[in-house]
Amino acid sequence: MTKGEETKQFIIEKAAPIFNTKGIAATSMSDIMEATKLSKGSMYVHFENKDVLACAAVDHNMNVLSTKLQTAVSQGKTAEEQLIAYIDFFSNPLNPPVIGGCPLLNFGTEADDTNPIVKEKVNAAIKRGQQLLTSIIEKGIADGEFNQNWNAAEFAAVLFASLEGGHLMTRMSGNNDKMKTITTALKKNIAHKKL
Repeated sequence: MTKGEETKQFIIEKAAPIFNTKGIAATSMSDIMEATKLSKGSMYVHFENKDVLACAAVDHNMNVLSTKLQTAVSQGKTAEEQLIAYIDFFSNPLNPPVIGGCPLLNFGTEADDTNPIVKEKVNAAIKRGQQLLTSIIEKGIADGEFNQNWNAAEFAAVLFASLEGGHLMTRMSGNNDKMKTITTALKKNIAHKKL
């Protein structure tokens, strides 16, 4: 990396948790300048404007989430263990894997009517998450671990939506009880699909 590339990456890494916590609209370049201790001129050398930096921060948050999730899921030796690892990874929104909470939920809620670029980034990440779940279930079916009649894509959508909804409920209430109920129900559903 060149010095300029290092500085640009440093700005993204410092900005990403701020954008994920405060939101794109509420985050100012002054917030980023304070976190990085860089001047406004230095900031604008690397990023044309706040929107360009926000998009880079969204990508960074999504990549952090994806990398941590892939690491957790890859620990499972069977499809069932991988699904459980996926659920457990998201099971405590009060202590989220990414600073500020789930970037899909945070950025998706803010961008759905206001920022088509970020909306598409979130939508693509949602599709990747559901595809990951679908492929795990399909492998489990192919390996004789799960019932052949299990609709992998359908359950992937339900599991994904349940965890995102549980994340929202937990963050709003400050209480993880509903997420515990959701994760228990999802795990029971998986157990019922085993052969």
